[in-house]
Amino acid sequence: MTTLTQRTDRQARAIRLGPRSWLALALVSAVGVVGFGWPFLAPPSSTLNAHAQDAPWLFAGLLVLLVAVVAATISESGLGPKAVAMLGVLAATGAALRPIGAGTAGLEPMFFLMVLSGRVLGPGFGFVLGSVTMFASALLTGGVGPWLPFQMLAMGWFTMGAGFLPGPDRLRGRAEVWMLAVYGFLAAFAYGTVMNMAGWPFMSALASNISFSPDASLPTNLARFVAYCLATSLGWDLGRALVTVALTLTVGTPLLKALRRATRRAAFEAPVTFDDAPR
Repeated sequence: MTTLTQRTDRQARAIRLGPRSWLALALVSAVGVVGFGWPFLAPPSSTLNAHAQDAPWLFAGLLVLLVAVVAATISESGLGPKAVAMLGVLAATGAALRPIGAGTAGLEPMFFLMVLSGRVLGPGFGFVLGSVTMFASALLTGGVGPWLPFQMLAMGWFTMGAGFLPGPDRLRGRAEVWMLAVYGFLAAFAYGTVMNMAGWPFMSALASNISFSPDASLPTNLARFVAYCLATSLGWDLGRALVTVALTLTVGTPLLKALRRATRRAAFEAPVTFDDAPR
């Protein structure tokens, strides 16, 4: 008879990134950095500043294509049916969590789920999950606009970063939960800051004293951007960070166990071999 034997690693990964996937991620991240930070990267004499109101739209369209390329490339690296099923469940859960606190002082419980999922399932799965979740939640809440590609990329970075945290095979218990809580706190502010960079150039007609000025020097625009963040999003970012920390500390341990148990049962990386047994 033929017997089926399977072998699993200690910490399975839903997606193992290959060279092509890393290259695609590096490309989209580099374009994303330019798309978010062009007001600080382009000198006042640059022709890009002459199109300050059009540039975010250009980068938004470019990011849509690049994020799609990255997702397709990562899928070719081994996004099997089990990983697709888990991606669908987690993305749907995250999309359903987002509207719970929408419009209420940054109470966005989806962020803690992204942190824990990226931690357990790795950076490759984390990037895809963050991007897909943000896209699905935008369709659910009607939040589709030029900011959506930036949100997808920022959330992909946010979730992917959790997969790069140290000790995925060894660190467990309260130490791991506290590490994730600290990461979630800092990343929540980082997410808010980069999203401010995406929307800031649109504010020139509404708040001239804190808006982007194409003719201003870099120090002046940096001071304006800091003032813009303090005036418009500090409270929202703080609420998001505190909710992420609170949920991570209270339900992080059982959720991490559940995600790891589901990962082991899915056996993403278990190679299948056939041994011929004597008849």
